Amino acid sequence: MGTHEQEFDRIRPFLDRATRLFLLPKKVDLRGGGNFVREGPNIIIGNHCGSYKDVSILLRNVPRMIYFTANQMIFTREGASELVLRHLRRHMGTLGGFVHVILRPFYNFMVDYISGHIAAIGTIPVDIYGSKRESIIKCQDYLTKGRAVIALQGRGRVHPKEPHPYVKEFRRGVSIMAYNLRRESGLDVPVTPLSFYGTHIMWGVPATIRVNVGPPLFIRDHWTGEEASTVEAFRAALQRTVAGLFRESLSW
Repeated sequence: MGTHEQEFDRIRPFLDRATRLFLLPKKVDLRGGGNFVREGPNIIIGNHCGSYKDVSILLRNVPRMIYFTANQMIFTREGASELVLRHLRRHMGTLGGFVHVILRPFYNFMVDYISGHIAAIGTIPVDIYGSKRESIIKCQDYLTKGRAVIALQGRGRVHPKEPHPYVKEFRRGVSIMAYNLRRESGLDVPVTPLSFYGTHIMWGVPATIRVNVGPPLFIRDHWTGEEASTVEAFRAALQRTVAGLFRESLSW
C-alpha cells in the first residue's frame, strides 16, 4: 500500500462518481471559496447536518487533499451498515428498514468499499461516545505535517430540540488542537469556518444547498495566557462565526 495521497489519487475517479450520486439532484451554491487555505496546516470547521452530503461537498470543492475525522463505526462493515440503517429510519420511519432490505446489495457494496478504503486515505477515527485524546493527537500530527483536517461539529443531522437546530454546540477539540500547537511549537494554525444549509434534505429531493465559507480564524487573537479560558474563548468564537455564516446564507 502506498501513501495516503497515492491511495486517494487511486480512488479519486470512484469518489468523483460517488459524490455526484450522493448530491443528486441538488444544486450547490458555494460562496467564499477563496477563503480556503490552499497549502500548509489548516483546520476546516463547520456545522454538520447532512451526513454524507456535507462530506461530498467538501471532497468536490476544497482545492487540496483533505483528511476527515469520522465516527469510528464507519471503519467496519457492521458499523457502517448500522449507521445507514439509522439514517434511513430517521428520515423514513419504519419504511426505512424496508428500504434498507431492498437496497441492501447496493449499500453492502458502498459500505464495503468505504470501510475498506477510509483508513487507507488517512481518515482519523473518533470515538464519539468516549475519549477524543487519541484522535486529537493524530490530528495534531497531521497538522504539523502541513495537512488540512476536517472537523465538522454535530452528528450529521438536524437537532430540533437544540437552541440552534442546525449549528450544534461546538466541542473543544479544535480549540485544544490549536492551543497545543501554538504553545508547544509556535504553530498558529488557520481555522477556516464554513456553514451548510440544505444538506439535511433527503437524498433524491431537489433543493439548493448553501455553503458559506468565511476567512480563517487564529487562536492568537483569543489568547489569554491561560489554557482553559483561551480554549473556551476560541471555541465560542468558532461556533459564533459558523452560526453567523449560516444566518447569512439564509438571505441568499
